[in-house]
Amino acid sequence: MSSRWYPIYQRGNPQLRVFLPNFWMKLVRPEEKQPKNVVQFKVPTGMTNYDIQNYLEKIYKIKVIKVESNIENGKLRRAILQKYGPIVKDDDFRRAFVTLPRDQEFEFPEVCVTEEQKKRSSEDEKSSKMSGEMFKNYLKKQADRPGLPGWFSF
Repeated sequence: MSSRWYPIYQRGNPQLRVFLPNFWMKLVRPEEKQPKNVVQFKVPTGMTNYDIQNYLEKIYKIKVIKVESNIENGKLRRAILQKYGPIVKDDDFRRAFVTLPRDQEFEFPEVCVTEEQKKRSSEDEKSSKMSGEMFKNYLKKQADRPGLPGWFSF
């Protein structure tokens, strides 16, 4: 189950072997309100419900009651922010909902809690909105000349 290379076993010289899975699981903050004992993950499409359950039980020693999952299509988007440009499709993924026992609860951890970090993030949001508006204004000015670079003016 692992693609890592290990030295060949030789008689009389037993080697320690560790088998690691080739899967990854990404913990996702839930978009909608869900019970405290349900955890949401993004996993690769090749991973089955049984694989998810074994992964959590064997590696993290978490008791899993039930696993529900569905495959979601990746988003279609333009590679460039303008009207013209190639269309790119993000990779598909499987969204897994893992139910823990009733007595266990999971809350998504708050990463930035300090007032200074909240203030800094609000300033960053304001500056990103401002730069986005400036870019939209630039695109409106260049609407009648698609495909020409900005340095080419008359």
